[in-house]
This record gives sequence, C-alpha cells and structure tokens, in this order.
Amino acid sequence: MTARILVVDDEADLEGLVLQKFRRQIRDGVVTFVFARDGVEALAVLETDHGIDLVVSDINMPRMDGLTLLEKLQGRQDKISTVIVSAYGDMANIRTAMNRGAVDFVMKPIDFLDFETTIAKTLRHVEFLREVQRRQTAAEQAHAALSRYFSPNLAQRLASDASAIDLGGRRREIATLFTDIAGFTALVETLEPEVLGPLLNDYLVGMTDIVFAHEGTVAKIVGDALHVLFGAPGEQQDHAARAVACALALDEYAQSSRQRWHQKDIPLGLTRIGAHAGSAIVGNFGGGRFFDYTAYGDTINVAARLEAANKQLATRICVSGDLAAKAEDFRGRPVGDLMLRGKSEALRAFEPLRVDVYEHPATKSYLEAFAKLETGDPGAIAGFAAHVGKYSEDRLASFHLKRLLNGATGTLIAMD
Repeated sequence: MTARILVVDDEADLEGLVLQKFRRQIRDGVVTFVFARDGVEALAVLETDHGIDLVVSDINMPRMDGLTLLEKLQGRQDKISTVIVSAYGDMANIRTAMNRGAVDFVMKPIDFLDFETTIAKTLRHVEFLREVQRRQTAAEQAHAALSRYFSPNLAQRLASDASAIDLGGRRREIATLFTDIAGFTALVETLEPEVLGPLLNDYLVGMTDIVFAHEGTVAKIVGDALHVLFGAPGEQQDHAARAVACALALDEYAQSSRQRWHQKDIPLGLTRIGAHAGSAIVGNFGGGRFFDYTAYGDTINVAARLEAANKQLATRICVSGDLAAKAEDFRGRPVGDLMLRGKSEALRAFEPLRVDVYEHPATKSYLEAFAKLETGDPGAIAGFAAHVGKYSEDRLASFHLKRLLNGATGTLIAMD
C-alpha cells in the first residue's frame, strides 16, 4: 500500500529536494507526495484528496501558519497525524505543536536522513493506529451481531475473541430449554399486522431480555418459539440452576404479558416451557455465506418434547429429573415418569416452583397424594380428590385424578 504524504511549506525549492531524496521510494510505490504552500492550501487539498496518510508542515507560513493548521486538523474527524518542521531556535512553538497533537518534529535546516527516519517511524505509527481502529470497528460490528443471541457481557467477550466460536461443533455439558405459545399459529390468522407486530415484538424482547439477564444464549427464534442454551458457548458450572431460574422468570413474564393482551381482547395463549440437561454437540455450523450457532443431540430433542408434554400434562413448565438433580437448591414437584415418543425408558419430570409456591400448603398436599401414587397406595385417588377439592386451580393434580379415575395406576405416563 502506497503512503500519501502532504508536505506543507512555503519554501519553493523544498518540493524538488523531497522528490529527489525520495525518488527510490516513489519509484517503488512506497510513498507519494502532495505539496501545499500554506495552511489554507493544505486544507483545500484535504477537502478533495481523502487518501492523505500523513501531513508534514512547517510552522512559519503566510496566510495560515502550521500551528493553526494543526489545530484545524485535530478538529477533523479523521485526525490526520502531523509532523511539524521548524527551526532549532523555535522550541516554544514546537512544544505548542506537540501539545496540540503533533506526533513528531523535524528541525530546519532539514537533515534528510533524519527526515526519512521520522517519516518511516510516523507511518508505522499511523498504520498501527489504523489497525487498532479496524479491530475496534470489527469488534463493534461483531458485538452488534452477537448481541442478538448472547447476553451483553458474553457478546462483548466473544466479539473480542473470534476463536471463542469455532466453525464446527464440540461436545459439552449444557442445559437447554424451549418455549412456545399455545395456539399462536391460529391466533396469527385472526390478527392484523399492526396488532401482530407490537404483540410479537413486545413478547420476544421481554423474553430475550430475561434470557440475557440469566446469561443464556438464544440459539434460535422461530416465530414465537425460543430455543435457549446454558453452558455454551462459554462454560457455566451452574448452567442447570440458571436454566431453572430462567424458566421460572420466563413463565412469570409470559403470564403477565398474556394478561396484558387479554385486557386488550387479544386471546394470547399460555407459554409452555420444557428444559433438560445433558451432553450435546454445540457450535457454529454453516458455510461461507451462512452460519448458525446451535446445538444437536438427544438432550435437545428431549427438551423440545418436554415443552410439548405440557399440553397433555396441563402444566406450563416441565423439566427433566436430570436437570433438577444438577440444579442446586432445586424446588419443584414431581410430575411423573414420562414415556416420551421414540424413547425406550421413562424420564422422571418435575414442575419447578418458586420458593413461595413450594412452601405453600398446596404443595405439601400434592406431594402427599403423589407419594401414594408412587407406592401404588389405593388411597391416591382419595388424596388427589381431596387436593383438587381444596385447590381446584391445580391442573396437574386434576390430570392425575382424571387418569386414576380412568383406571391408570402408578407414575408412568405414556405421552400421546
């Protein structure tokens, strides 16, 4: 790349001397020179020539001196690096120039060996500054893109370290959750665009803000549905606990959002959430034009099926026993042993609960009835009937009571 240098000096013979001394570098395409007789002419050159890399300016010139020119250059957005040239006895002006942002100075009469060395050093400094700016711009652009998927602090780290997300995948222990709004596809058919847009934007912004607050990664958004990862791309020792806490917070927000829209006569459905923990292949998959940071494996499939299981179970959140076991201080109530489609072994599932709900007498009542269900105690029907009679809004208990009345026994539940 050829460096373009603007020399500003009112001495008529300086142009010829510079071109003579730098003839080899000019011939080799290392540098080119542009000349101006004073600050006014220099500013005019800069208005039309936007490729100037360095300004070399005398101080004492007619119309506009070098110090005034330097001040105007520092006011420009590009802040072109400037080397000041002045007589040895003019040290006061040289100090002023350095204070105003000059990067170096050369004494008159000019020693061209020193002049050449100073220019070479300054051009290296200019290139260094430009590289820093390029990296900063690239990091800002990467951060803006990554912020769509990752929490702000994680996006910042990933933007500054491109190797943090390798093309291809690696196997790691994660927690993952899926969310979906019941009946949303049918609802969309009844809404006008000016209603659907604000509804969906409000919902997704609120949901993703909660994910980011728990330092989760939004792997995918499809319509109203979210796929969220914890423990990827960055390690999180408490990824299971984060997933449970996030699921509870998402449920609380989704419930409040649903109530707001119901007040506007928009019948927004329940948000269902499923979560699981285990091993998965996680990475940035794609080619030269398309990249998709996502996860693959049975852990992902199970989480998605637990989300769908909520419909049959009449719950809003359903998490696996594996996730519950890994989440420190997990509080919840057992749902049952689910035989998910395509699985040969049942999976114990739980409904996570907030502390206040877990400590409510209703939870104790449910747990007593479920304990009878687990042991095959015939009193399970009476236990759930008494519970539902007292807590009629408990849809999971009603689900168990109905299946027991239909002849089912135990905790094994075959999912439709």
